[in-house]
Amino acid sequence: QVKLVESGGGSVKSGESLTLSCLVSGIGIRDFSMAWFRQVPGKGGEREGLAAMTTNGDTAHAESVKGRFTITRRSDKNTVYLTMNNLKPEDTAMYYCAGAPNYGSLLADRYPVWGQGTQVTVSS
Repeated sequence: QVKLVESGGGSVKSGESLTLSCLVSGIGIRDFSMAWFRQVPGKGGEREGLAAMTTNGDTAHAESVKGRFTITRRSDKNTVYLTMNNLKPEDTAMYYCAGAPNYGSLLADRYPVWGQGTQVTVSS
């Protein structure tokens, strides 16, 4: 059974940085496409795709966060990361990592496996 566990969320001030981690168990991350999403409570349940990585390590980032957010991975730790720089109050959300055997780009419904989420709060 594949399991994803996020960590690294917290409360920061505008302009600061955070790195989220997603520890993967049950499969090697080189065999699984991974992505990061976020969801703001009350926004109709929509999960916004932020960054995705193929099994080959190719990446894609949403235009809304390109240049500020970066997805990376460490195979030796079987962990995927989302580094977030220059955080803004509008980045406040619950952040989720997700995985799929096939590349799902930034589309939430293409990812069958999800973590429990980690909260990021950015104050001005």
